Amino acid sequence: MPALLSNLSADKVNTAISFGCFVLTVVLYFVSKRLYAYRKTLLFSPLVFVPGVLVLLVLLTGIPYSVYFRDTRWLMWLLGPATIAFAVPIYEYRDLIRRHWLSLSVGVAVGIGAGVCGSLLLAKLLHLSPELQRSLMTRSVSTPFALAVSDKIHAPKDLTALFVIATGICGMLLGEIVLALVPMRTRLARGALFGAAAHGVGTAKAREIGSEEGVVSSLTMMIAGVAMVLIAPLLTLLPI
Repeated sequence: MPALLSNLSADKVNTAISFGCFVLTVVLYFVSKRLYAYRKTLLFSPLVFVPGVLVLLVLLTGIPYSVYFRDTRWLMWLLGPATIAFAVPIYEYRDLIRRHWLSLSVGVAVGIGAGVCGSLLLAKLLHLSPELQRSLMTRSVSTPFALAVSDKIHAPKDLTALFVIATGICGMLLGEIVLALVPMRTRLARGALFGAAAHGVGTAKAREIGSEEGVVSSLTMMIAGVAMVLIAPLLTLLPI
């Protein structure tokens, strides 16, 4: 009986901690949004500020990841509806899509091929484990699509999400450098650059540049994600 009461008490404590982590995550997100609106620097970006603060707090308090993830997993589920929401501006700019469907399709195909093959080649050169190789293959598409593909190719979801976020941040930063060095006059090219290289993070940056760039980036990201899910069975045939 004492052991049972002790287990029940520990479970209640973990439940309270997990819910507190959920609330803290949401609060930190809105705080970072306000900070980023005040000063648009990478440090205040929600993708950098929130994980950085949370990792520091978890390490200092010793909260197990399983306890933190118990309630905050619902935030990861919201990535699906958030990605689908990108379809709204795509519908509004459907005429633009009809005019440039061939360029977008070819660009997505080349982007997926380069992302998968480049990641796999680099992973093999570095002699990374099969789990890391599988996770890296899906890094160039948005998180909901990458997680769906990771199930089919037996890649660890935690690593997949980490590589996707890292790719998005790097793509956003390098995308600005590329735009500064390479003269891309059309909005189509600027938007496709961010959508193909940095998926959701890049799309947010593309929207800051212009509405049409944001639409093209959203479309590129969506097509790339769907295409990656469709070719997932073929990825299992690659030598790993």
